[in-house]
Amino acid sequence: MKDLTQGSVTRHLLHMSAFMAVSMVVQTLYLLADLYWVGHLGKEAIAAVGVAGNLMMIVLALTQMLGVGTTTLISHAAGKKDQPQAELVFNQSFVMSILVAFALGVFGFLLRNLYCEALSADAATATLAKSYLLWFIPALALQFPLVALGSALRATGIIKPTVGLQVLSVVLNIILAPLLIFGIGPWPRLGVTGAALATFISILIADVLMVIYFEKKYHYLRFRFPLFRPRLKIWTKMLHIGVPAGAEFVLLFVYIVIVYGIIRGFGPAAQAGFGVGARVMQALFLPVVALSFAVAPVVGQNFGGRRADRVRHSVYAGIGIAAVMMLVLTFIVWLAPAALIRFFSNDPRVIAFGGDYLRIVSFNFVAAGIVFTTSSVFQGIGNTWPPLISSMARLLLLLCQQYSFRARPDLRSSMCGTCRSHRSSFRCALIFRCSGASCGRNSTSKDSRILFPAARQRREVGSRKAKVRELDRWSITKTENYPNHHYDTSIVSKKACCPPVLCSGSGGACCYQPDEAQNSDEERLGIR
Repeated sequence: MKDLTQGSVTRHLLHMSAFMAVSMVVQTLYLLADLYWVGHLGKEAIAAVGVAGNLMMIVLALTQMLGVGTTTLISHAAGKKDQPQAELVFNQSFVMSILVAFALGVFGFLLRNLYCEALSADAATATLAKSYLLWFIPALALQFPLVALGSALRATGIIKPTVGLQVLSVVLNIILAPLLIFGIGPWPRLGVTGAALATFISILIADVLMVIYFEKKYHYLRFRFPLFRPRLKIWTKMLHIGVPAGAEFVLLFVYIVIVYGIIRGFGPAAQAGFGVGARVMQALFLPVVALSFAVAPVVGQNFGGRRADRVRHSVYAGIGIAAVMMLVLTFIVWLAPAALIRFFSNDPRVIAFGGDYLRIVSFNFVAAGIVFTTSSVFQGIGNTWPPLISSMARLLLLLCQQYSFRARPDLRSSMCGTCRSHRSSFRCALIFRCSGASCGRNSTSKDSRILFPAARQRREVGSRKAKVRELDRWSITKTENYPNHHYDTSIVSKKACCPPVLCSGSGGACCYQPDEAQNSDEERLGIR
């Protein structure tokens, strides 16, 4: 056991964060490598892993509940130099982890089909998500005992064994994933199922080695079967501290579900772009997560030892380090968001959606780093309700914003119902209509028209004269730059086309046919 109530607080934070960062860097490589190999299977596979991977939020919520309660109570006992109490909490935490893991496995398999079909954009994505969860659910269940044991070590200031086993697990996963996904050598070709199976095998090995370490090497906390009998008083204390912390991740899962529900109508490319962007963001956040993991035990031991000055020092040092790290990541993401997505997918629409997501969300990075750190401070002192209230307020604001957008048509934008191009079709939607040849439908049918709010149309085009200037900009005289365009031969007076990427990825174009008799807003703007 390492006494964190003595010595430099900043040194303790940096020392523990450095070792945790090693684990996080390797974990980042795993996330990126796994996504890279799955990306070779197509955007449906990426979307499927993203849909199935959202269950990780539930697991994070439950493991956060278990881990925070374990870390807080054991660190308080260690700060008070009460080793028997620390050992009692350790054994109770391990028993609880086994029970929660079993319950997750049962409910996960019962709800697997319903979950995948509800959140997937199409049948192919749902089928792949079900296959992925076949082995990913058992892998998630194995996370619980691993988190309980690792949290107990971290509470006592010991992190090297946990980091070593995590590195080993990730390396095994990185090696096994391509073998099982593509069937290299004697290994079977399992596709996305192979990625999940590789994760299961690596976590199982890490669990076994962690139990061996406690039995053979670590003597401050030992497995004692008489202490396995459930102690409701200990469980109540752990849940009182851990449930609010776990509820934060439940709210995050609710947020992810809401976002997936919103983007579901935009097709697999949008889901894949969001899934890749979210995975990249999770990888970028790992350093600040490592810092927060270091803050909690330092604050916990000093709070248990009644060292208020050192608790305050831990708060200031943690916030300062987190702000600097996240500011650097903000600049990186803002400068090259598409490059981070392009590494995992060559689909231009996936890159477009994912790049936009990263660029927008990067504005919150510094604030998110401060939130992570202060949440860990509250976890260390055993009061996890303020962070939960903050998370509930953020989700409530999001829901109110979504309701306001739905309630006001002038704030909503629509997606091309024909060619499913939303992000890049703003200008095209204002002054062009989709050509039947480019979208595979009759250009005069109502469902092939892109309708945008009249207020936005008036702002963008304004008047007949402004529209003509815009048409001149994309006039027929510039068509030599776009040799693959299709033009409607019925256009006589004036015609214009936008680049194919705006409306269809198949070399078609969006062509406008003006009408002299335009009375309504849509007719006056050339959207019919």
